[in-house]
Amino acid sequence: MDKALAEGLAKLSLVLPPGAEQGLLTYARELLKWNQKVNLTAITAPDEVVDKHLLDALAVLPEVGPASGLLDLGAGAGLPGIPLALALPHLQVTLVDAVAKKVGFMKHAAALLGLGGRVKALHARATGNPAKDGIPQADTVISRALVEVEGWKALARPYVSRPGRIVAMLGQTQDPSARRYSLPLSRDPRAVSVFHVEL
Repeated sequence: MDKALAEGLAKLSLVLPPGAEQGLLTYARELLKWNQKVNLTAITAPDEVVDKHLLDALAVLPEVGPASGLLDLGAGAGLPGIPLALALPHLQVTLVDAVAKKVGFMKHAAALLGLGGRVKALHARATGNPAKDGIPQADTVISRALVEVEGWKALARPYVSRPGRIVAMLGQTQDPSARRYSLPLSRDPRAVSVFHVEL
């Protein structure tokens, strides 16, 4: 995994802060370890976890970089939120998922990685009502292909503190404004769209 991560970061032209690469590898190993008992991801080959989880998350750093707070809705095992928190030491991250075992893993991973002060995992379902859901707003709200884009924009909008942004990580899209790219190792196509929410 070490070699795959180093190769992928080089292909993405990313230089991470000290300790971030080690943190990413620790997170990936823990994910694979937990996955043997708790179904967190269908991807179980170590280098695929690096490519399709870690590097996939880090590929949207240009879109997320300016954020001070990130809300990851439907975070699953903590993706993309945990890799982004490791890459951006200033970022406050809230991870939300409706599946308790996934939230349990995210809490464990955040503590293990020393991210407990700025990464929180919440067991909640996003219904579009932040106060009722107990989910805080953030200036950037992100998801990996939770629902189709229009549905995602409608769901995410109430959670954006104004002015802010909605980031949609997609496999493929017809959105002409999307940035298209390929994962560095598998060359699988991806796209990311950003929608600005004004005051």
